[in-house]
Amino acid sequence: MRKRIGAVVFLVFFAFLLLSVYDLHEFGAPPSEMDDYIIKNTQNETGANNAVTAVVFDYRGYDTLGEATILFTAVAGVMVLFRKGGENEE
Repeated sequence: MRKRIGAVVFLVFFAFLLLSVYDLHEFGAPPSEMDDYIIKNTQNETGANNAVTAVVFDYRGYDTLGEATILFTAVAGVMVLFRKGGENEE
């Protein structure tokens, strides 16, 4: 029974992978009108000369803040796990 479930999960994943590859845009072709909008309006709306910087820090600022919070939490967790014990800890 486990092998059948594993095979079904694999087939669904593989089908999803094939559909995703089939739906990819041609290399170099912009996938949406949003690309042209960002290129034309970045400097007027954000004042940034670099469109990538404007997207990361202005258009997607909250997302970037969330990613930084997750990274900080992960680093703090690793530091807690690998800290050296004091005199009271064994």
